[in-house]
Amino acid sequence: MSKRLFNSVVMGGVLALAVGMAATPAVAQGKISVPLLLCPAGCGPTEGDTILMVQMIKEGSPVTLLPQETPGYMYNIREMGQERNWKRFVFSTEDVLIQLAMKWGGTPEMKEFLPEAVPVRFKLLYGETWWAQGKFFATFDPNIRKISDLKGKRISLGLRSQSDWGVFSRIVLAEYGITPQNSDIRHLTPAALTQQLIDGSTDAAVSVFGMEPNMKEWLIGGPLRQLEASGKPLRYLGVEKEMIDRINKRYGTTFIHTVIPAGTLPKQPEPLPVGLVRGYKAAHPDFPAEAAYQIVMAVAKMAPKLRDLHILWKIWSPELMLAGLSDENVHPGAKKAFVELGWWDKARNFPAMTYPK
Repeated sequence: MSKRLFNSVVMGGVLALAVGMAATPAVAQGKISVPLLLCPAGCGPTEGDTILMVQMIKEGSPVTLLPQETPGYMYNIREMGQERNWKRFVFSTEDVLIQLAMKWGGTPEMKEFLPEAVPVRFKLLYGETWWAQGKFFATFDPNIRKISDLKGKRISLGLRSQSDWGVFSRIVLAEYGITPQNSDIRHLTPAALTQQLIDGSTDAAVSVFGMEPNMKEWLIGGPLRQLEASGKPLRYLGVEKEMIDRINKRYGTTFIHTVIPAGTLPKQPEPLPVGLVRGYKAAHPDFPAEAAYQIVMAVAKMAPKLRDLHILWKIWSPELMLAGLSDENVHPGAKKAFVELGWWDKARNFPAMTYPK
């Protein structure tokens, strides 16, 4: 069976199982099964959390997360704004997305992506990755040296239902004066937009990598590896700190700016300035505390082994799980787990995710 077919079979089975289990987290023979809203296949977390699910089943964990492919994080937060889902699901999201959904949903600036506000103070379970996609771009064109050079060009982005790939990339481009009115901006899946760049039918595209707070481990996404394997002269287009600061001032968000050391990414001869968001597993405040507790305890127990088994878990650390968490934003069940693990004090070493005022 081909890898693609295998992934389709696995995710199809997971989706069917998740749909079947989509009631209040079910306790059957002492086991808790919780559907987990993720993103399109190929985005990264879908594959990583499928590996986690298998390990949970193998080890007889009290809780099993059931990965469910979705159109993306924008879709997730809108679905989680529906009361019927508050006690049923956990979901993948990001600090900036929670902030934008609460304050900017339904506004002219965000209506294309968030038709309505989602004024919910979702609670964080644990951090999983710091994501850079949408806050830098890639090209093969030697005449394109900076993002401002993309004005009037063909630019392939992710779907409008994808926060980093499709929405945050538009926010960054707009800060440079690049919009659908003056440039050919296309919204596609990660696989399609990457192939467009390789084929030469677009001039630049978003790509993907993830990292962790200590900047020691790196998760190079499949689309970026695909660009590397093309053999073409890959070039990166970074985002200056001034632009990230302007976006944060405009929207009240907490995008992080950093500079990626030369040689970290494929074919990266120079330091690359990028924006980052912090990715989390989250839940509604009404999500059962016992289920949240068991999820965090299971991940904390299994992640060290998964870290050694698969590249998608290589960046895991207790610090990554806790970065951005605070007494205000953490789910009570998750905090209980971190306290029992003796890790909770680590959260004080990082700026907390804040809710908009």
